[in-house]
Amino acid sequence: MEQFQLAVIGGGPGGYSAALRGAELGLKTLLVEKERPGGTCLHHGCIPTKSLLYSASLYRKLKDAATFGILTGAVSFDYDKVQQRKDAVVSSLVGGLEGLLKAAGVTVWRGTAHLAAKNRIEVVLPGGERRGAGAEQLIIATGSSEVVPPVSGIDLPGVIYSRKALEWPELPASLAVIGGGVIALEMASLFASFDVPVTVVQRSILLRREDREMVRRLTPYLRRQKIKVMTETALRGISAASEGGLTLAVEGPRGESTLSVEKVLVAVGRRPSFGGLDLAASGIAFSEAGIAVDERMATAAPGVYAVGDVADPGYFLAHTAVHQGLVAAGNAAGVESAFNAGAVPVCIFTSPELARVGLTEEQAREEGISVRVGKFPFSANGKAFLQGEGEGIVKIIADAGDGTVLGVHILGPHASDLIQEGTLAVATGAKAGDLAQLIHPHPTLSETAWEAALAVFGRPLHLAVGRRR
Repeated sequence: MEQFQLAVIGGGPGGYSAALRGAELGLKTLLVEKERPGGTCLHHGCIPTKSLLYSASLYRKLKDAATFGILTGAVSFDYDKVQQRKDAVVSSLVGGLEGLLKAAGVTVWRGTAHLAAKNRIEVVLPGGERRGAGAEQLIIATGSSEVVPPVSGIDLPGVIYSRKALEWPELPASLAVIGGGVIALEMASLFASFDVPVTVVQRSILLRREDREMVRRLTPYLRRQKIKVMTETALRGISAASEGGLTLAVEGPRGESTLSVEKVLVAVGRRPSFGGLDLAASGIAFSEAGIAVDERMATAAPGVYAVGDVADPGYFLAHTAVHQGLVAAGNAAGVESAFNAGAVPVCIFTSPELARVGLTEEQAREEGISVRVGKFPFSANGKAFLQGEGEGIVKIIADAGDGTVLGVHILGPHASDLIQEGTLAVATGAKAGDLAQLIHPHPTLSETAWEAALAVFGRPLHLAVGRRR
C-alpha cells in the first residue's frame, strides 16, 4: 500500500486545484478520479456549454451582419461541426490539465475510491484491479449530480439531462426545458439560438436567487428569442405521444393543459454526490445538503476536508470549488487558510448575460438596510451602442448612509467579465464614491459601472435626469 501525505477524491475544479496546491506546498499527493480530470465543469458543464453558446452567439451576430455593412449572403450552420469544435476544445483543455498535474508531480489514479478507514482508501481501477493508499490528510471533492423530480414518465426515452443535451449530434425539432434556474435558462438560450422552438416550464419564478428587477428585465429578452416562458406552472407528468415525441401535462395559473415536444430537458437543480463513500464510518458529519465544513473546509473528522459541490453550504460554482480546494490544501499542508464567501460572483450565460455579486435589493431591504440604488443602461453607453449590444443595465446597490457597495448586478454584453469590478468593490468594502472617482477607459463597456456609481448619487453623466436643485 503506497503512502501519501495528501489524497484527493474527485478530480473536478475543487479536487484538481487542491491536488495542484498540495503538490506545490511539498506534499506527496494522490488524486483519484473515475474519469479524466476536469469534473463536470470541464467535461459536461461550464466549458462545453460555453463553447456551444459561443458558436450560437456568432451565428446570431452573422445573421445581423448586414446591419454593420457586412454582406454574408444566407447564413446557416453545421451543428455537427459545432459539436466537433466543442469536443476539440474540451480535449485540449483536459490534455493541458493532465500535463499540469504531471508537471506538479501529482500521482493520478483513474478509478473509484472507497474509504477503508479515515486514513486509508481503496481504489477500484477500470479493469477491476484494487489498489490501496494510505493518506495522512484527505480532501473529498466528489461533486454533485442532477436532481430527478418525482414525476411520472421522467424515465421515458427522449427525457434527458444537460450532460446528454450537450452531446446531441443533431438538434431536436422542439424542446421543453423543465426548470427555471441557471442551467435551465442557459440551455434554453443555447438551443433557441440555433432556431429550436423552446418552452421553459418552471413551477415557481425564474432565477429565484437573483435580483427581481434584473430577472424582470431579462425575461422579455428570452421571449424575444422565441423562448416560451411558463412560470408558476407545475409539471404533472410526461407521456409518449402516439405520433412520436412527448406530451407534457402541466398545470399553471389558467389550469391544466398539455404541451407536445420532441425532447424534454430536465434541469431542476443539482444535489451533493458522496461518491458512494461511507462517510459515517469515518466520523464525517453530513446531510442531504452536503458534508458539514467550517471556514477552513475541515470536516468533523480530523485531517479530512471537503470542497466544491459536496460541501455544505453548496455554491455549485466551479470558481468557488477552486478557491475551496486551495484553502483545504493549504490547511492540509499547515498553511492556515480560510474561505471567504462574502463576495462570490454568479454568472448566467443567457443572451444577454446576467451577472451579480453581493446582495440583491430585496435582501438588503429584508436585512433592514437603507439603500441607494444607481442604474445605467447599456443603450446609453457608446461602446455597447456602436456594437449593437445596447440591451441591459448595470445596477449598484449601496448603503444609503456611507455609500458602501453592497451588491452589483449586470444584465448585458460581457456581464460575466464586467462583474469583477463589482466583486472587488464588494470584497473590499469600497464605496460607490470610490467607483465614481475611478477613471474608466473610453469607449468601453466598463464605463457603465462608472455611470451606475454616479447614478447612486443621482448624477450619471450620459443620462438625462433633470437639473440638480
